[in-house]
Amino acid sequence: MKSTAAVACLAALAQENRLDVFRLLVQAGVHGLPAGQVAAKLDIPGPTLSFHLSQLRHAGLIVQRRDG
Repeated sequence: MKSTAAVACLAALAQENRLDVFRLLVQAGVHGLPAGQVAAKLDIPGPTLSFHLSQLRHAGLIVQRRDG
């Protein structure tokens, strides 16, 4: 991993809510969790969770998948 990528990942995880979201998603495994379940389990409002998921996605720590 390049230094710039490592710094981006560490910066994304340096916030308590994002670290909690990341931990929950790692525990969920490859199938992940819907955003609504993440918000409910961690008691994070939807708009706030959306922001945190965006930051994790931008750092390359998570990927988004839409089912529908």
